[in-house]
Amino acid sequence: MNPLTEKQIRASFLNASKREAAQATLPDLDALDWERLDYLGWHDRKAPLSSYVVLELDGAPTGVLLRSSDAKTGRARGKGVCAWCEDVVVTDQVSLYVARRGGAAGRNGNTIGTLICTEFTCSRNVRRTPTFTEAGNDPAMRELITDRRIAGLRERAARFVAEVGSTR
Repeated sequence: MNPLTEKQIRASFLNASKREAAQATLPDLDALDWERLDYLGWHDRKAPLSSYVVLELDGAPTGVLLRSSDAKTGRARGKGVCAWCEDVVVTDQVSLYVARRGGAAGRNGNTIGTLICTEFTCSRNVRRTPTFTEAGNDPAMRELITDRRIAGLRERAARFVAEVGSTR
């Protein structure tokens, strides 16, 4: 992922008002390993039920405001598989996140939800070394599996963000 500035991030949101975007608490952008990120995801420290995801969609940074499904803690509620990274190893750290659609549909209360790694660790999960069962001892197969995981994560995350922006 290309490094983003605070201004780019705040201007990228499809489903947040200007006020919501301006009030978002951003992560430390200088501390991020941008080369190992497929999307930027974080929780708002000042608003525990608010989270954000920004990724590149059609070459431009595109972000969505997410709400956690757990009104008490904003944390995972049980076992599940992340719809983005599809990691079958880390299944107890997945939460339902809901995003208001962009435009008039969102203002009318239309939302879309998905299961995502609670701490937005998908980029790390898809890069974990494949197990012997998955790839055997073949280094080329391990690299191929990792590349497929990364491509799948990017495609599924982009599809969700694009769906948030659609006006259905």
